[in-house]
Amino acid sequence: MDFVLDASIAGCWAFEDEDASLATAALKRLASGNAHVPSLWWFELRNLLIVNERRGRIAEQDTAAFLNFIGRLPITLDNRPDGIALLALARRHRLTVYDAAYLELAIREDLSLATLDASLARAARAERVGLVE
Repeated sequence: MDFVLDASIAGCWAFEDEDASLATAALKRLASGNAHVPSLWWFELRNLLIVNERRGRIAEQDTAAFLNFIGRLPITLDNRPDGIALLALARRHRLTVYDAAYLELAIREDLSLATLDASLARAARAERVGLVE
């Protein structure tokens, strides 16, 4: 079943010490469906990796291997957000525009959302968007 994947979930897959059952559930879900992400996800994921390289948490070669792994997964970048709806969601739920982009995509495509972000999950529930659990 298809769903919207946020960077907090995908980031867990890069680190062995991350133990998030939601991240594991999302990865398993990719065996039978596709993940959809707003285009900013591409940058968010790479920023997460480079920040953790600088902290010594992941080596450069492990970043490359992880991005190779991600590149083989059924993940579709969405480049056509509804800007008006996105801003309305950000205002209504006091989200960053970045987080609202995930919620807007889930609503527009009628998909559930996989996130570890508590504020985003709260907003999703308020908008009656299903959460990957």
